[in-house]
Amino acid sequence: MTLLSDQADAVRALVESADPGAVWAVGGPEGLQAGSDTADAPDTAPETAFDVGGLTAVLALWPVVGSLVDEGALRLHTPLAAYGDAAAAGTPAGTTAHQLLTHPAGTAALTRLAEHLSGSPLADLATVRVWRPLGMAGTRFADGTLRAPLADLVRFLRHLLTPEGREDQEDQEGQDGPEGREGPEGPAGPARVAGPDGATAITAAWTAESLRIRTGELTPARGLLWQPAPRGVWTHHAPTDPGPALWISPRRHRWAILLPTAARGSLRTTFREAVFAPTSFG
Repeated sequence: MTLLSDQADAVRALVESADPGAVWAVGGPEGLQAGSDTADAPDTAPETAFDVGGLTAVLALWPVVGSLVDEGALRLHTPLAAYGDAAAAGTPAGTTAHQLLTHPAGTAALTRLAEHLSGSPLADLATVRVWRPLGMAGTRFADGTLRAPLADLVRFLRHLLTPEGREDQEDQEGQDGPEGREGPEGPAGPARVAGPDGATAITAAWTAESLRIRTGELTPARGLLWQPAPRGVWTHHAPTDPGPALWISPRRHRWAILLPTAARGSLRTTFREAVFAPTSFG
């Protein structure tokens, strides 16, 4: 669904009044629909690599863990100790990857687990398994901080919504059992979307099972490193404000990016409501 021009103007006015220096973009599977001046021509203008360290868990760790699950190297509900003492170091007995993926403090242990299972640092894993296949050539760790141009963030979110990179959310929820998929689906495993060099990135199955409630009746409700928001929207944002934030709604075929520069009121909330409110769709 396309953002209408008057709603795009309203979002632009909202951001400019609250944080004139903020960078934002809204779009769908087909690409960018509206955004700040920086977003108007992300493929032609000189690209600034923004500090997106607050999104490391979803831009790097989440897809890397998904690739390990897809290839059968990791099972979400198997205790970490089954993968060796190093894999379970620093975690309570019986801890599983699923528990870490649904816990806000689980990213450090997840990173150690992914690096232990693969034998490579997270930066290399994300580059080879995720960013390069998706054409995110400007995304990299610099001095320990993840940086990415806006165009790469657009590529990442578009991939999660493209028909070739997404399964129907409701069908997936109906097929999954109470614990979700544990490993590859069938003899050949789940379909993976190929990047420009023939490599593969995030599977539709991993996206679908991540963007659903995985914590039962516990609160706050969480998916796998994604958090639910109203109206079928899912979000991942930096733990502090101001900080970068991403939103995605498979149901509405809409994604959004906000890279604020100042903490002024509740811009994250008002931005999300303006972008994903029912009146924002034609």
